Amino acid sequence: MQANIQTDAIDAKILTALGEDGRRSYADVGAEVGLSTAAVHERVKKMLERGVIRRFSISVDPHTVGLNFTAFVAIRNDGGAHCRDIAPRLRELPSVQELHSVAGEYDLLAKVRTPHARDLEAVLLQIKAIPGVARTTSTVVLNTEFEDQPLRLPGA
Repeated sequence: MQANIQTDAIDAKILTALGEDGRRSYADVGAEVGLSTAAVHERVKKMLERGVIRRFSISVDPHTVGLNFTAFVAIRNDGGAHCRDIAPRLRELPSVQELHSVAGEYDLLAKVRTPHARDLEAVLLQIKAIPGVARTTSTVVLNTEFEDQPLRLPGA
C-alpha cells in the first residue's frame, strides 16, 4: 500500500484542472491557479516524482472501439491461492480492465469489457482456468451513467 501523500491547495487545484483535461497547457493551468507556467511545470514534475501523478493518459469511449458490453465479475479464490497470485494472471487478459481486491463474500472484483455478451463466456472460462479461482459471479451492466470522473480534491 502506498503512503498517503498530502498535497497543498495549489497542487490540488493543478490536479483538478489537469484531471478535467490533461491536455491543458501549463500556461492555461497557471492562469487558473495563479502561478507562472514554469511554476506549474515544476509542481507537476515534483508530483510525478512523488507518485502523486501516476501517468498521463487518454480516455477512450469503449463503444467507439467495439467494446459494447460491460460486466463486473466477482471472483472467489479457493483458499489455497492468494489474490496476489491470481491478479497477475488476470492482468494478462485484455478484456479485464480493472481489478480490485475486496472484502466480503468474494475476494476480487474485475471490470470486464467485450464486444458482445457472448464474448463474456469465453472470458469467464479463461478466469475460471486460472489456478486458485474457485468461483465467479457476473453482474451485467445495462447502462453506464458515468465513469472516469476526474478527482475533485478538497481545496481545489
